[in-house]
Amino acid sequence: MLFRSLVAVAALFAASPALAHEPGAAIQTAAAAYVRPSNAERLAVIVDQLTAAGLPHEIQTFEGGNQRSGPMAGSNVVVTLGDGPRDIVLTAHYDAVKLSDGSMSQGVVDNAGSVLAMIEAMKTLKGQATDHRLIFVLTDQEELGLIGAKAWLAAHDKSRIHAVINADVAAYGRTVMYGENNGGQSGFVLGALRAQCAEQAVDCVAFPIYPPSDDRVFSAAGVPVVSLGTQDAVGAHQMWLAFNGGEDNGLKEGFVPPVFQRIHSKEDKLSYLNGDDVARFGRFIVDLTLRLDRTAAEQ
Repeated sequence: MLFRSLVAVAALFAASPALAHEPGAAIQTAAAAYVRPSNAERLAVIVDQLTAAGLPHEIQTFEGGNQRSGPMAGSNVVVTLGDGPRDIVLTAHYDAVKLSDGSMSQGVVDNAGSVLAMIEAMKTLKGQATDHRLIFVLTDQEELGLIGAKAWLAAHDKSRIHAVINADVAAYGRTVMYGENNGGQSGFVLGALRAQCAEQAVDCVAFPIYPPSDDRVFSAAGVPVVSLGTQDAVGAHQMWLAFNGGEDNGLKEGFVPPVFQRIHSKEDKLSYLNGDDVARFGRFIVDLTLRLDRTAAEQ
């Protein structure tokens, strides 16, 4: 997750055959592969897992980097399922952040969990008949400024996009968090999401202000989008208060929700990932995708 604002607030699959019938256990195993010393190696892990799952994919390179990193080539991974006159796009960034000592975060909470949930969604949606083309974009250089998402959208006809689902920080917990701050064009996406939460009795927490991720690239372009994450219920509500509770939010002065003590640090560890929760979130993404496939955009 491209996260800057809380600091101010704080001061402000390739699973083994034996495990194939246990999605949660398989995801737990698959997640360990993402703990690598470079994002290029994380990319190779994704390619291996998609290949093992029989999911055709394309590597789309772009020129990226920022002032801090200097010019840097990037690579988005794109999986396209089905066909149709318009697209439902599903995004999650795979890059991990480089820490101040030069090492890489393990990048499990931020954001291997979301990538694995998306891969689970791909497996389920592969071969399903939909009225929309489904495009999964696993982006690079989100942590440098949403660069991979910008590069992908710049090369894509945005008029084709019906809706975008972005996932970020979704490695554990059964509470689904979502942002409401992606513009009026995203109203029908929020309506579909809220209906699903109610019908499935899923604990969903709406954030009037939600931390930025790749969703901001799409909302800035006027594209309907929602950004999702998961946490345990207490953590989700603490995060809501930190971002939306104002000065009298009831949190102890200087309190930072645990998830933001973990990401972008050496504490973003494999031990926090819960494979069953990630599998459940993957199914939630599938259901929302199919619901949006049946939902007309607001005019």
